[in-house]
Amino acid sequence: MAPTADESTVEIEVVALPAAGVPVAVPDNLDAILTVGMQRVPATIRCAPAARGEVAPANPATRQCQLRLPNAVTASEASGETTAISLSLDEGVASPHYLVPSRAKRLAVAAPAVAPAGEETAIAVASEAKQAKTGIVLAPSEMPSAKGERGNAFLENLSAYKPIYAAYGPGTNSEGRIQISFKYQLFGDPGDVGLGAPLANGLHFAYTQRMFWDLGADSSPFRNIDFMPEIFYLQPAVEVGDGLSLGGQLGLRHESNGRDGEASRSANTVYIQPVASVEAGDYTVSFGPRLFFYVGDLSDNPDIRHYRGSTGLFAEIGKDDGLRLTTTSRMNFSSGKAAINGELSYPMDNIIETGLNLYLFGQAFTGYGENLLDYNRKVTRLRFGVSIVR
Repeated sequence: MAPTADESTVEIEVVALPAAGVPVAVPDNLDAILTVGMQRVPATIRCAPAARGEVAPANPATRQCQLRLPNAVTASEASGETTAISLSLDEGVASPHYLVPSRAKRLAVAAPAVAPAGEETAIAVASEAKQAKTGIVLAPSEMPSAKGERGNAFLENLSAYKPIYAAYGPGTNSEGRIQISFKYQLFGDPGDVGLGAPLANGLHFAYTQRMFWDLGADSSPFRNIDFMPEIFYLQPAVEVGDGLSLGGQLGLRHESNGRDGEASRSANTVYIQPVASVEAGDYTVSFGPRLFFYVGDLSDNPDIRHYRGSTGLFAEIGKDDGLRLTTTSRMNFSSGKAAINGELSYPMDNIIETGLNLYLFGQAFTGYGENLLDYNRKVTRLRFGVSIVR
């Protein structure tokens, strides 16, 4: 492929691969899709007449063609931006299958300049040119699902929230415990939150799901699942002194186990949690009180405040690439009911160089309300497993 005198047009060679021994031909026009940044733009590959348009069975057919770049690329000339482009054939294109020979998967078009003479620029539809010589039948286009970030302009606003893990502790009445969690920044550029950023950028949606898997029972059912969506305002930690940082969040959380009848549990809370962090050599120590207030209907569990209270404490010490200990607790000072959850994690690759992206994970819980179903029941659990977020 090479540039033409017209900076908005490039020349490409299209190859038609035969299938089942049937002669093939490259048509005059091919519908295609150009992905420009995060946008998908329809395009047409136009081919010049060629004697080699149709060939004998088992041999590929080739034609020299041209592709006009969309305005999304040429409009960047004034700014001198570099736009990343990928090309695929439209999903409606039928067999035989086509490809554009190339050495690269992307074309970087720097406007207004084009590639220097003699330097090969490339757009890839499916494969290297050598595949055309082998007669390999290729897919007519790259499926949109092949790369999840395509067409998802806000994917970078999604990030980890609470720990994600799977842990189990064999023993009497023990259950596997699995948790998934994420948060989503609703406004602004990803990570542009805090001082100097627009106020709305701190608004987040989060979702946490905690599952209790009764592996010892017949059919191994999930005995209880807690669903915890929330919306909160985040103020990231800001350094206020030598090694001291302050941050926090204010939010509204709904908790439900999705059951009905006597097993139904639900609660809504408004909470505030400031957090202070101190650097101590290679370690970071963080701690913060948590105050939460019940709002709305508590008819499913009218005495939940008696067991869970309205106060809690978060504490953590650890290294970014080493051991980390995290504890969260709840307490009701008037009733004397309380609970504490501790989690210890360590990168698995620090023990054995496997390249496995997991943390060894240990978890201990004692007190009331490990889950909503058992909010008024005291249990002690010890579990071990793996985590991907801690």
